[in-house]
Amino acid sequence: MFELVRTNDPVVISFVQSLLRDAGIACFVADQNMSILEGSLGILPKRILIDEEDRQAAHQLLEDAGIEHEMRSSDRDND
Repeated sequence: MFELVRTNDPVVISFVQSLLRDAGIACFVADQNMSILEGSLGILPKRILIDEEDRQAAHQLLEDAGIEHEMRSSDRDND
């Protein structure tokens, strides 16, 4: 699995999930239940994970949507 996005913004999480789903790219949102440990403060970010083989398509999708700044910074530099 490859970490595409890491954020604690629920709107970004939902939007990226929707984009990926509509494009037929499977994703998994990790750390969703960590809010229990942090007292539901939203401090700990959630991660959107995708298969490595979908990496390029997902990058293009986020760029086309104008949210490429939400991708992990180390990964943006590798494109």
